[in-house]
Amino acid sequence: MPAPVPPVDYQALFRKLPENFLLMLPDATIVDNTDGHAAVGLKPRAEVVGRPLFDAYPAVDQNEGDKIAQSHENVRRTLRPDVMPLIRYDLERPAAQGGGFEESYWQATHYPILADDGRLEYILQRTQNVTAQHRAALQAAAAQRALDESNLRTRFILESLPVMVWTNRPDGTPDYFNPRWLEFTGETAAALVASNWADRTHPDDRAALTDGWARALATGQEFQLEYRLRRHDGQYRWLLIKAAPRRGPDGAIGMWVGTAVDIHEQREMVAELLANNELQAALSDQAYQQAEQAGQQRAAFYDLFMRAPAPICILRGPEHRYEFVNARYQSLFPGAALLGQPVAAAGFVRLLDGVLASGQPFLGEEMPVPLPATATAPARTAYFTFTCQPFYEAGERDGIAVFAFDVTDRAKAFQALEKNS
Repeated sequence: MPAPVPPVDYQALFRKLPENFLLMLPDATIVDNTDGHAAVGLKPRAEVVGRPLFDAYPAVDQNEGDKIAQSHENVRRTLRPDVMPLIRYDLERPAAQGGGFEESYWQATHYPILADDGRLEYILQRTQNVTAQHRAALQAAAAQRALDESNLRTRFILESLPVMVWTNRPDGTPDYFNPRWLEFTGETAAALVASNWADRTHPDDRAALTDGWARALATGQEFQLEYRLRRHDGQYRWLLIKAAPRRGPDGAIGMWVGTAVDIHEQREMVAELLANNELQAALSDQAYQQAEQAGQQRAAFYDLFMRAPAPICILRGPEHRYEFVNARYQSLFPGAALLGQPVAAAGFVRLLDGVLASGQPFLGEEMPVPLPATATAPARTAYFTFTCQPFYEAGERDGIAVFAFDVTDRAKAFQALEKNS
């Protein structure tokens, strides 16, 4: 014969169910609860059994309490389960745990328990404390909002910068061009992404562009180049471009970020000044025969230098005294008496000494230069790309011509991109 089955203690079994159940009469008087419910409810069973729900567990927020009461009413009226939305229902901590209320969020469902005659006998509440999940969701949403805001900010910077900005995938294929590129080329973003850039580049500069970019992709090094690109009106314009890789925590390149500045006028001016400087050197060898012509040339050069859109100065002798400064150069140091004075910046003096001693020109790229405050602007740091070119008189090396162009917008744009990427 089979062994007799011992009687089941259903109340003990109910209390050990692996979920949070609270059993109530139809009027919400608590009859019993599971051990799990007692644990999350922060009160022992003896303190809640026989008491109305809102007496045993007072609602801090009346609106949330009303939602529970409405759910009970729905069960009483329809005799069907009622699933509640997420609610906040803070629980009172025991005095031994410091008292006060603990912020809590819950998912709850109320089930009708019917008697044999169909009457509502009990309401069974199944609750889940989802406070941790809710907080995690809030943190994730906040993080997503911060990421969206960062992306919007970066996009705003890219769209607003006064320089041309683009990005490339790790393999070098382009995937973004800002509006300045669209204005320069007269093309849509989709057309630029699909462009063959060699076809847009001046024939004399194509090899430097394609070879230099291929070398940067192969080595992962920054790429910088001055080259001529065809503008929307068909004119080839000199651009100064710089592309830098953005690496992830593992060191792998995730994207390339590039900027371009139209330096056509400055570049043409530099070329003209260099040519004129060579002409001056040649004229000095024939000074006696062509003195009048040299004087005319000097006057023409003076006028040309003074009206140039780039900062230019001429420094004479081993002390590097200012013999000439044009209006654009003087505007960088308003109110300062430069003519006849030696260059003051020690670092720049060492550079000039090297140029004068070696006779070799020096090209400084994107060099920071501190500028003093003016009546309309505070002290600031500007960035210049400049050339120091030694010049000769009577066959002797006698000074240095300095001409530069301002690349502050480009430098700060690149810094902003690196900061926000």
